[in-house]
Amino acid sequence: MNAKRIGILHPGAMGVSVAAAARQGGHTVYWASAGRSAATAARTAEHGLTDAGSMAAVCQQAEIILSVCPPHAAEDVAREVAALGFRGLYLDANAIAPQRAARLGAALAAAGIDLVDGGLIGPPAWKPGTTTLALAGPRAAEIAAIFAGSPLTTQDLGPEIGQASALKMCYAAYAKGTTALLCAVLAAAEQLGVRPALFREWARDDANFGAQAAQRARAVTAKAWRFTGEMDEIAATFRSAGLPDEFHAAAGEIYRRLAGFKDAESLPTLEAVLAALTADQ
Repeated sequence: MNAKRIGILHPGAMGVSVAAAARQGGHTVYWASAGRSAATAARTAEHGLTDAGSMAAVCQQAEIILSVCPPHAAEDVAREVAALGFRGLYLDANAIAPQRAARLGAALAAAGIDLVDGGLIGPPAWKPGTTTLALAGPRAAEIAAIFAGSPLTTQDLGPEIGQASALKMCYAAYAKGTTALLCAVLAAAEQLGVRPALFREWARDDANFGAQAAQRARAVTAKAWRFTGEMDEIAATFRSAGLPDEFHAAAGEIYRRLAGFKDAESLPTLEAVLAALTADQ
């Protein structure tokens, strides 16, 4: 594949790994430093991204734009890109419901932009075999080619916009939904005074389960602020499929209650997590 000029919006923990994977193929990756933190600047410098300065400059330089942002911002970012005159190939790799991806595709098409629907599954893509980028859309193969030979595995689900988002939603529905459920179970047991007894019962089935559940509840706090919107998107996905949406709506509320741990320097104790879940309720 010929070297491409690629823009990344935005190079957070996941986005910078996607950008670095693209650079391994010899592509130039631009980002916009305007309004971004010193930590982001250091991260992008470490991985060889090119600072275009502004989002407008990224849109002028890039022929392909990769959008990796929190789900609530997906449409705002796409609208801004369209308003800035970008007319190339646009990957939306955000955790949004498939029906929302379809609406986004129609809106971008009206602006002269081709959408590839994407869904990132797994942690930041630094190690081969850990992270998959599901793709859907008539030009999905062009996005897949960018990452050939990189740690980021791609899976082409065909030409229908929304299929990649649907896979992402179904995968995250279990992976992140069950973590929210464990948080709620632990908090309820704590409030009801039966947490030690619950751990003893869990130990009859699996000696390590209690410790693993506690660790999952503590570890998810750093990302809980990002998962709230994702749970809302999953709820909308289930609703559109004719299924109850209340479970993931409740999971979203669990993560909202944990959002205050966003910038914590270390993992909170389990007791702190459970207190946050039941504070002022």
